[in-house]
Amino acid sequence: MDPHDEAPIVSQPRRAFGRAAFGLGLGAAAGTAFAQGEAGDYPSRTVTVMVGYPPGNATDTIARLLAERFATRMRRPFIIENRPGQGSSLAAGAVAKSPPDGHTLLLTAPAAMAINPNLYAKVPYDALKDFATIGMCSWLPYVLVVRADAGIGSLAELLARARANPGKLSFSSSGNGTISHLLMVLLSQRSDTKFTHVPYKGSAQAHTDLIGGQVDINFDTITALMPHIRAGRLRPLATSSLNRTPFAPDVPTVAEQGVPGFEGGAWLGFVAAAATPRPIVDRLNRELNQILEEPDTRRRMSDAGSEILKTTPEEFAAFIRTEYTKWARVVRESGTKID
Repeated sequence: MDPHDEAPIVSQPRRAFGRAAFGLGLGAAAGTAFAQGEAGDYPSRTVTVMVGYPPGNATDTIARLLAERFATRMRRPFIIENRPGQGSSLAAGAVAKSPPDGHTLLLTAPAAMAINPNLYAKVPYDALKDFATIGMCSWLPYVLVVRADAGIGSLAELLARARANPGKLSFSSSGNGTISHLLMVLLSQRSDTKFTHVPYKGSAQAHTDLIGGQVDINFDTITALMPHIRAGRLRPLATSSLNRTPFAPDVPTVAEQGVPGFEGGAWLGFVAAAATPRPIVDRLNRELNQILEEPDTRRRMSDAGSEILKTTPEEFAAFIRTEYTKWARVVRESGTKID
């Protein structure tokens, strides 16, 4: 698939959902006690979409794209407020404490909902109680790479070398507790291998030092690494989704190369404060899913390196609970903690 083609739409996250699809969505479900007409004049004023990352970040790019479409369809301004800090937990805390009326939303990634509550000693919210889920919108697949001249042609060769030299191979990440760090921890756990972690403050230097030979491996988004892959500097060994991504269809997944069930990546979805009335949640979910069907939205999402995900509020709630459990185990076994 050419990256400028329309982004594929996936009707639900690639992980299978259990039947008990409530939990974190109970805050939204509580709103069913309100009169169905409560969403009739929603939104009645400007809607603020909180983003826990700086402008220009992939999450910010997707947020601005979708906010523009929400504003057009719902005839009220949808503005972006960037509030970076504590891996996006500051923004999540602000939304958790906002009035539950749908006028303050969070476009969240795994960090705030599934990783940070298990990584930081304290975050300003309860990820499993303080939010009403609206729906998912985006999946950013990751790719595992080595230097093109490393003499490693497949994931099997990488794992064999790692087993023969425990801890000798190093990997760079964009920081402690980031997806690029924890995906390697997950790979190590699932494949009985040991690697040495070298954290950086952001992806750029992590990639530069991999290319320069200071480290051996990196696991990052396809969007970030593809320029180096196309230039022949890095060799892709595996992608992180359960199924092959259309952005790199010739690269096999980790799961299909002998590590069954391996999956991870950066997903995005909208949440509001718990107890937001269910009619408002349903209206937002309906508008979001219709926006994600628009050809122009699909094209622009693809340009941003994103596959499209569409869910109900309950499916998103169940997915977050599954992610929370998975990353709690990975963080615990990694021994990583941040005060």
